[in-house]
Amino acid sequence: MDGVPRAPRTSHVPRVPEQRRPDESAEPPVTWRFSVLGPVRARRGDQPLATGSPQQRALLAALLLREGRTATAAELIDALWGDEPPSQALAALRTYASRLRKVLDAGVLVSESGGYAVRGLARGALDLAEAQDLAAEAEKARAAGDLCHARDLLGRALALWDGEALAGVPGPYAEAQRVRLEEWRLQLLETRLDMDLEQGCHAEAVSELTALTAAHPLRERLRELLMLALYRSGRQAEALAVYADTRRLLADELGVDPRPGLRDLQQRILQADPGLAEPSAPVAEPPATPVRPAQLPASVPDFTGRASFVAELSEVLASAEGGVMAVSAVAGIGGVGKTTLAVHVAHGARPAFPDGQLYVDLQGAGPRAAEPVTVLGAFLRALGMADSAIPDSLEERAALYRSVLSGRRVLVLLDNARDAAQVRPLLPGTEGCAALVTSRVRMVDLAGAHLVDLDVMSPDEALALFTKIVGEERVASERKAALDVVAACGFLPLAIRIAASRLAARRTWTVSVLAAKLADERRRLDELQAGDLAVKATFELGYGALDAAQARAFRLLGLADGPDLSLPAAAAVLDLPAEDTEDLLESLVDTSLLESAAPGRYRFHDLVRLYARSCAERDEQPPTEREAALSRLLDFYLSTASRVYAIERPGDRLVDHLAPTAYPGLDFADRGAARDWLYTEANCLLALAQQSADRPDSLSRAIDLLWAALDISESGANSREYETTAKVLLQSARRLGRPGMEARALMTLAHAHVDGGRFDTADRAAEDVIRLAHEADDLLPACWARNARGIIALYQNRNADGEEHLSEAIQHFRTLGDRPGEASALCNLSRIHLATGLTQSAVTLAQQGMEIYDAMGNSMRGANGRYALGMALTQSGELDAAAERLLEALKVFRESRQRLWEGMTLFRLAEVDIAAHRYAQAATNAEMALTVLRGIGGEWRRGNVLTVLGHALTGFGHVGRAQVCWREALRIYEELDAPEAATVRELLSPVRAV
Repeated sequence: MDGVPRAPRTSHVPRVPEQRRPDESAEPPVTWRFSVLGPVRARRGDQPLATGSPQQRALLAALLLREGRTATAAELIDALWGDEPPSQALAALRTYASRLRKVLDAGVLVSESGGYAVRGLARGALDLAEAQDLAAEAEKARAAGDLCHARDLLGRALALWDGEALAGVPGPYAEAQRVRLEEWRLQLLETRLDMDLEQGCHAEAVSELTALTAAHPLRERLRELLMLALYRSGRQAEALAVYADTRRLLADELGVDPRPGLRDLQQRILQADPGLAEPSAPVAEPPATPVRPAQLPASVPDFTGRASFVAELSEVLASAEGGVMAVSAVAGIGGVGKTTLAVHVAHGARPAFPDGQLYVDLQGAGPRAAEPVTVLGAFLRALGMADSAIPDSLEERAALYRSVLSGRRVLVLLDNARDAAQVRPLLPGTEGCAALVTSRVRMVDLAGAHLVDLDVMSPDEALALFTKIVGEERVASERKAALDVVAACGFLPLAIRIAASRLAARRTWTVSVLAAKLADERRRLDELQAGDLAVKATFELGYGALDAAQARAFRLLGLADGPDLSLPAAAAVLDLPAEDTEDLLESLVDTSLLESAAPGRYRFHDLVRLYARSCAERDEQPPTEREAALSRLLDFYLSTASRVYAIERPGDRLVDHLAPTAYPGLDFADRGAARDWLYTEANCLLALAQQSADRPDSLSRAIDLLWAALDISESGANSREYETTAKVLLQSARRLGRPGMEARALMTLAHAHVDGGRFDTADRAAEDVIRLAHEADDLLPACWARNARGIIALYQNRNADGEEHLSEAIQHFRTLGDRPGEASALCNLSRIHLATGLTQSAVTLAQQGMEIYDAMGNSMRGANGRYALGMALTQSGELDAAAERLLEALKVFRESRQRLWEGMTLFRLAEVDIAAHRYAQAATNAEMALTVLRGIGGEWRRGNVLTVLGHALTGFGHVGRAQVCWREALRIYEELDAPEAATVRELLSPVRAV
């Protein structure tokens, strides 16, 4: 329906086990059939089977809905009886299971690890699974525009309900599932009714909707559909009466107003909005797509012990089903198994959180803990939000995050938190959701959290874990030695796991050999039982077993600060061929001392990285090799970034003025591969540049690396991190008193300021760059600074200053033989001439700049030339040519991921459209510009776009909305003390409004 909010997708209920064979075409005919969408029933073929007492049916239902996974006895007792199980609950549970096993075929109900599971069912054996398949097919049919088939599929899915789901089944688990399944049934109904109206079946829908709204009086979506069905049936007064009734009911029952969608529909009915008219043909637009994230890491298969903690945490998470927001925080020393426990508990709780599970490693133990604003952005994207809809500030993101989770049941696992302050913005804050937090610190200041202090394992648990990894046969004959091993590990799970893994990988070792190694004083066993030193001692065991090449690689790879390392970067650190490096890294992955983050990328656990660095400080000989390894990595990044720059900007002289490197970089087959490398490595590159700030021998190369990677700033993806790195490097250059380095570092910072719209600050920085560059006899940064001051002067309406700066820049670029630099300054000078009314000169200058770029094959900066030429052609009245040039620029900017220039080009296209009286298209382009420029470009640029958007809206009669845009633009300009404020005041004047 055009303009009417659609029902949510119908497949967000968690999948139950389809339990299909890999080759579904070879499956035997279905012999078993289970039902939960009504009374719990079981059939073999056409023969109904007795499912026993209500508690016995509750057991069967709980197992059917657990996705084929094993349910422990404790979980099943809780599902059947809740907080008050009978004294003989376990015996009763075993009796029910035994009776069900007699009814079902062998192998259907299996006993495993003290629990039970339903296994081996064929496709279509469970009615809920069939309903979900039908709903999914209906979504596909609707998206393809086949509404008739989609409605038929949803009708078949709804027909599978036989009254209330899990009817008559007792227990808290069944009650929670009943509520969830009823909600899903209503969503399916709403979706089907929505499609009824799309196909013009409004009159037929009125009666069904009337009955449904009577049964569910507070369900606003049903009311909305009823209003629309009545309106399309020619019963406008009744439709409006439905709204009045709804408003009164919500105020009386809940003390709230109708939601915006319902209010908007009322207004559209009052205005007889043509968009509400009966659709002439089925609409193929797909419904909104809520996302159900499933981000939990895999649970370890050999999880051992911790039964009391599992039960305690599971109970807290289960309390969320009672309509509260549950938070539990697990604290303990590093390596005590906090993450393993939390992931295990979270997997067990998944059925209680059908709308998804979110996970993040907050990296609280490392030097750069994850920022909540970044985590919220990732969470919102995982929940289905588009990047353009995600606000910039922490407060706005947190508020949107809580709003998105409202009404959903989501579990959030916040792993490795630094402190409560990092966690608070990430809590759902809505009933029915839960958060599970792990941290090294006890979060006594996390209000409302259930705190759990996780200690080391008991001796029995530790031995059981060791035995699972090593094998019963090897441990049984050396039980005392095995106890000595786990005691030497301080009963710390991570230490036990690593020690056992090393033993399991060496079949020639005995447990006694391992125990003797741990007993060696050099392993500092007395410290093994104290805090994080336990982890260090365990790593010492693994490290001591490495050969010389592995040990060197382990030490040196831990030196870099980045989040991970690519294989080529690691090869630079080790000064080895890529093939040899890969063999070494993969062998370290096998020892669990290194993780494979993705194909061709490697990372350390934060504790292992700290240990690797301590090994490098202690063992690397000569000590200068540590500095040499980081120096090679810096050379690699600088060499490669220079090649990316050269590919993106053929003929640009910057690459000839960068610090020399001794280690080579990568070669690229095309621009796309070069660009991909830059953005993939952005975080690692910036981290190494910051790390190099305190090393005088590396500072010059680090600054040049930042200069060569300036596209990172313009892209908007890493703008903040780029600016932060520039500030760090500038401070170091100033401490050293090196004007040449300071000039270059300050130039990168000035560039970031211009991108961010901070023009006064950028101008002061560029002025200092010119002074410092002349002191250092370094002409290139002075040229760049003059070019920057010219464009800044344009933005600030200081056109005479701008022309002076740019004329000097052109002269100096020509002295250097820097043709792309000359072209940039010519294009900027074109804009100065345009601002001063020299339109034809502006066209000529921009044309000259573009031709220089094109002659050198510089497509990305050629897009800047086309941007300037498009502006000049717009003002000269050559609108078709202007649009053509700007569209050419837009294509390149999008391909190059230059979001700042993509947004600004859309803005300029809106100006062309207004000049051509294409006001609706102008508004579209301006709106797109606002979306692309979200978070980048600064407020001044946003004010410019809003001003143009207001002109576009006025052009097709939306004067009120236009004035809203202009008022916001005026606020921006007044805060910036920008001269554009006077123009906008004139637009908002009463005379103009009339």
